[in-house]
Amino acid sequence: QVQLVESGGDWVQPGGSLRLSCAASGTDFRMYAVAWYRQAPGKQRELVAIINSPGSTYYEDSVKGRFTISRDNAENTVLLQMNSLKPEDTAVYYCNRPQPRQQWAWGQGTQVTVSS
Repeated sequence: QVQLVESGGDWVQPGGSLRLSCAASGTDFRMYAVAWYRQAPGKQRELVAIINSPGSTYYEDSVKGRFTISRDNAENTVLLQMNSLKPEDTAVYYCNRPQPRQQWAWGQGTQVTVSS
């Protein structure tokens, strides 16, 4: 059974940076496209970024140019580097497969809070 563990969330001031990590056990991340999602209070979970198995990437418009998704194959993790953070980036961040019918069980997520 695949288990996902997200980490790296914290409180930062606007303009700050964080790097989130998504670790997987029970599977080889290199075989799959992996996505980062986020869910803000009172809102639905939304897709933030995808990294495909060959390495191509996709970003939601509001994070383009600020967020970078990448893989650390040695650690079997997928990373999300977040720069120039804004208050509207405040959310719980999760990772999973981008195809809804193929998703693994959701992890606990990691809280990102951007405020002054």
